[in-house]
Amino acid sequence: MEESKNYGHHHPLLLLDEEQLINNQSGVADCSKCGEKVSAPCFSCAECCGFYLHKELEHFVCQDPLVSTKNDDEELEEVRKCFGCWEPLANYTHFSPYCGFNLHKKCAELPLELSNICHCQHPLVLQFNSERLSCKICKVTQKRGFVYGCSSCKLVFHIECLSPPLDLAIEDESHQHTFTRLLRRVPYICDACGIEGIYNAYICCTCNIMVHKICTSLPRIIKSKWHDHCIFHKYFLRNDFKSSSCSICHDEVNPKHESYSCSYCNIKFHLRYVTEEKSLYSIVSLENEYEISNRGLEILSDKSVKSATCVFERNDAGKATKIKHFKHLHDLKLSPFVGGYENNCNGCMLPISEPFYYCLECVCFLHKVCAELPKVKHVWHHPCQQPLSLISNKVFCCGMCWHVSNAFAYECCKCETKICLRCMIAFTPGARTCLKHEHPLFFYRDYKGQCNACSLPTWAEFCCKDCNFVLHRGCFSLPITAHHKCDVHLLSLTDHDDDSYSESHYYDICEESRDPNLWFYHCAACDTSVHVGCVLGQYAFFKLGSIYEDKDHPHPLTIVKKIYYYPKWDKCGKLYEDLALECSKSDCKYIIHWNCATSRSLQRWWEWLL
Repeated sequence: MEESKNYGHHHPLLLLDEEQLINNQSGVADCSKCGEKVSAPCFSCAECCGFYLHKELEHFVCQDPLVSTKNDDEELEEVRKCFGCWEPLANYTHFSPYCGFNLHKKCAELPLELSNICHCQHPLVLQFNSERLSCKICKVTQKRGFVYGCSSCKLVFHIECLSPPLDLAIEDESHQHTFTRLLRRVPYICDACGIEGIYNAYICCTCNIMVHKICTSLPRIIKSKWHDHCIFHKYFLRNDFKSSSCSICHDEVNPKHESYSCSYCNIKFHLRYVTEEKSLYSIVSLENEYEISNRGLEILSDKSVKSATCVFERNDAGKATKIKHFKHLHDLKLSPFVGGYENNCNGCMLPISEPFYYCLECVCFLHKVCAELPKVKHVWHHPCQQPLSLISNKVFCCGMCWHVSNAFAYECCKCETKICLRCMIAFTPGARTCLKHEHPLFFYRDYKGQCNACSLPTWAEFCCKDCNFVLHRGCFSLPITAHHKCDVHLLSLTDHDDDSYSESHYYDICEESRDPNLWFYHCAACDTSVHVGCVLGQYAFFKLGSIYEDKDHPHPLTIVKKIYYYPKWDKCGKLYEDLALECSKSDCKYIIHWNCATSRSLQRWWEWLL
């Protein structure tokens, strides 16, 4: 075990081989410089503070970059980030040392030490936040990039939170008055984000508000992946906003604090959530997207929201009753009927329910919410900067729920990841309705509980704010009704069993015992109780009858689902059951299992939780 220099770390570093790395971290650790996984040989802190460093980065020196590239380099990939501020490398002139450690010029020229009024006892040293400490000014934990810190006092400051000595006044484009820096160190609650502060308060004496420095420089208008429209930075909100809760965390937004809001949709966002990751929003130029009207700033055109439908007729209430969807050949009409339906929506492949559109010329149904989705959409849960485009009639595996389908989906033009409409709608911020629960459900990114449908532990799921009801995202999208050959009637999803007779607590197909408190499919007329996995099978969300092109067969193939047993196929020796491909030519008897004809990426490999 060889001792090395500290390379910007306050403790000595030890060079570890593979066996020593396994003993230290079971072989799994992240580099404190670049955030990627380390492999032996690598450096580790001799004081066991959790600092790790790639061996390849040991020769990195901030002040001695070897290569300089201007910010107009067309070959520079968007995903490459500066290791200092973690912004896209192409934003500014940057350096790329031969070890692959990329830095903007402005970050490479930061002083290694500085004295600041925020911490007079010791000088602050430029370093990586390897101990994941929160900034003493804004209280936010920056996981990546440079910070100024004091190892003796175990505190760090974000670079943007430390004010230059002469930065005594700041103009904020979102506020009509100038903010003045308060030179005394006093505790306060920031009137912008609501988080406690101690250092560097900026005050507006006219409005009697006190804010963090970072909260004075928030962009006035942003396009966020959390919402389809552009949203405005507001210091004070009018009383006519319908929603009082943040669309991300679902906690109440204090009207006395700053927030981002969409006046078109009457929704609000906490500052700290909508701007917590720079990759989730972009700053909008006022001149490009908006106009000034007599009523003030108002959304007149939003070029990023492109409708997938063209409206031909509206009723007296203003609802679209006849539309043309760009993914369907014929016009669609809003259904006037009330009652149950046995068809599935062509968009999400869930059972049709009102309100919905239908086609008079062919069998096509679309939920109103599916029909109104835009052609192009930004989503918060996809890492790429590019928007996703609406596609159809393409077989895909959803990148979120892993279901294989050929219904509507959104596809990323960069990484080609596809996301089904069930996931797109479910993860759109706002209240979601579940027919098995009386209250609306909200998606929480960090929630530990137990799913009411399958009883498995959860970590990021749909929860009720009024009670302890929780659902996995997979259980949330279960079809309410389903067909199966075991029963002539339509099976209904049931969330409990009132029958206390223990002998009846068995599934009728797989004959396994069941928990009466877990969800299952049931026919009340025949008293049939069926396991969710037995009913839905491997491929629950396929649009049957669609054409599939297979390079191994000369004719077009039709996607079918064999309900009853067919003879065995010679190649795999299994019966023709469930999803298969059948030749569309009547005189050709070609038939093949879906799993035998398609690649592994288009096959269902996991089991239902229920």
